Amino acid sequence: MAVRNFFRTFLHHESVGGVILMICAVLALFCANLPQLYFINEIWHTPVGLSVGNFSLQMSLAHWINDGLMAIFFFVVGLEIKREMMVGELSSFKKASLPIFAAVGGMTVPAIIYAIFNFSTPDSVSGWGIPMATDIAFALGVLSLLGKRVPLGLKVFLTALAIVDDLGAIIVLAIFYPSHALHLDMLLYAALIVAVLAAFNRLRVNRPLMYVVPGLFLWYFVYESGIHATISGVILALTIPSKTVINEVKFSVSIKYWIEKFRDASNSEVEVLANTEQQHIIHQISKSTKDICPLMHKFEHGLHPWVTFFIMPVFALANAGVGLTGDLFSLPVSPVIPGIFFGLLLGKPVGIFLFSLAAVKGGIAELPLGIKWKQVFALGVIAGIGFTMSIFIDGLAFSDQNLVDIGKAAILGTSFVAAVAGCFAVCITSDKEMKQ
Repeated sequence: MAVRNFFRTFLHHESVGGVILMICAVLALFCANLPQLYFINEIWHTPVGLSVGNFSLQMSLAHWINDGLMAIFFFVVGLEIKREMMVGELSSFKKASLPIFAAVGGMTVPAIIYAIFNFSTPDSVSGWGIPMATDIAFALGVLSLLGKRVPLGLKVFLTALAIVDDLGAIIVLAIFYPSHALHLDMLLYAALIVAVLAAFNRLRVNRPLMYVVPGLFLWYFVYESGIHATISGVILALTIPSKTVINEVKFSVSIKYWIEKFRDASNSEVEVLANTEQQHIIHQISKSTKDICPLMHKFEHGLHPWVTFFIMPVFALANAGVGLTGDLFSLPVSPVIPGIFFGLLLGKPVGIFLFSLAAVKGGIAELPLGIKWKQVFALGVIAGIGFTMSIFIDGLAFSDQNLVDIGKAAILGTSFVAAVAGCFAVCITSDKEMKQ
């Protein structure tokens, strides 16, 4: 029941965030195409830096968003992956097998389709990672528009699939899309920071600051190493303690003891605020509740609203804007467009469906209760909404700005088509279940 309630809360945040993300993407397009609003695009190119003594780090505002704020996004994604692997939908082979197979299919087939269209074009073939990703916030936002027509089990399956998908995208990002040439000395410094963080975890250090400060150094060393800086967020997430400082029995005994003491210390003539003994007891109860809450849980629940309602919308505003001008359309038709379009819109549902079918027929996995095969295919169509991670990889895959813009336009157009087609597909496949 607790896991189910957590999913309802999680899905509510993601669904609302998905709607906000859509609005920000549309605003970014307006800003990029209306001359009166073009000055907003220039804001993202504003140089912003940090200087302390001889140390200086200068980047444009857009780079701070993509390399800095998005590291926090990846940190939360890393926490979600870790939680799912420990206690959620990926915590056992039986639970994890279907989302894993579905995600692998949903990444492999789109990449192959993209490569088929682009293998003979050296400048664009590097974009094969673009159609691999699913935007969980957008996808759940679309599902939320359908209300109770969509069973919770289908949303949970999409969430687990998207989390595995994110993990795959992170691995692809780290290995195949470095920001520049690798610097082994910086990687060594990053490894030393990770060793310190792992030691803190082992020693059950539960103070957030003890992870935040080394995490900032980790971000800098990863950034300078040549691996994309956002990967530091995932690495940091894996070192955050998931265990409580005190066990359940000790917590229960402590709470009962202090509640009894609180009751004994009550005085009808004195307010709690003025009762020194009761204030001390409240402090002890507060300390116990903090000790029973894993640091990983605190970080995830504390940062999740910021990621959903601030970081991702800001990322959309800074990156979704592409000028749909005559210059863009006057360019020769690039194979990037069909590669992304068919990769996301066709590759996602086909890959998810076929790999899921193979896993179930092979006895490795089983369909969630109440989910039909036609709904799995419909879910695959919605999984074709690539947005955040696809745009992120698009910016790293191409050195030619024209290809970057073409890729963005293809991602936005395909994600819109996938959202509309996915809604229709889910409605059609859910009608009979709704009537029963």
